[in-house]
Order: sequence, then structure tokens, then C-alpha cells
Amino acid sequence: MLFSPRKLNLFLILNLPSAFLCGVRVKRVDSEKCHVGVRHRWINKNPFKSMFWAVQGMAAELSTGALIILKIKALNQNISMLVLRNEAQFTKKAKGRITFKCIQGLEIDNALQKAIDTGLGQTVLLESEGRDASGDLVSKFSFEWTLKIKS
Repeated sequence: MLFSPRKLNLFLILNLPSAFLCGVRVKRVDSEKCHVGVRHRWINKNPFKSMFWAVQGMAAELSTGALIILKIKALNQNISMLVLRNEAQFTKKAKGRITFKCIQGLEIDNALQKAIDTGLGQTVLLESEGRDASGDLVSKFSFEWTLKIKS
């Protein structure tokens, strides 16, 4: 199966409809990085005239999770993935188009290979930065994912 932004966005419609309705969209995905965009609109606003933090979290999580899914599919292994914990920092009101980027494909490769080699569950800490159209940092999310071979 070709892993593309279009197929991931179809996955959103079918499996994460709230993210799709809020405007979360995969823009680019390859073996090294994933870019997810979302635009501030009426459906995802908060009372402070900016994007609701949870919508930013959905976009940030997708940028890390889609990269893991891509890697697992390429390995053709039965591997489970789950968020163990996450943290967020907000530095500026999120207005306009916000792009979340995760660029840690190599770290995911290393964690997956270690899980395959040892048979033990592994964790990998992935970060996603959300930036506005001016390039200013709006928010930064960290997700600790667990990866485990299913038997």
C-alpha cells in the first residue's frame, strides 16, 4: 500500500472524524518527517479567539503517530503503539494556518529495530512543533510512544 497524505486523510474521515471536522490534515509524510496542518476556524476556536489546545494536540499527535504507522507498515510486522504520556507548551495564540512537524524518523527506526531485536517493548519520545504562517512557534508537544511486538 502506498502511504500518502491523501490516504491518511481518508483514514481521518473514517477513524478520527472529530480531527477531520476540525480541519486537521496531513500535508506531507516520508521516512524522515511528517507535516500536519490545521487552520484556525469557527469549529476549532476557543473563547480567547485562538485555536483550542486540543485541536493543536490532535494535529501534533497525528504528526508523530503517522510517522510511526508509516515505519510499522514498511517493516510488515505486527507492532502495537500507544501514547504513554504527553506534555505541551504554548507560546503564542494559534491563529491562521498552523503546521505541526515531527522530524524524528531515525529515532523511530532505532526504537522499532530494538523492539524487533530484543522482543521487548520500547519507548520513543517524539516532538512536534506547531508554527504559524510567519514561522513563529505557537506550541510544542512531546509524546512518549510505547512500541511492542505483538505475539
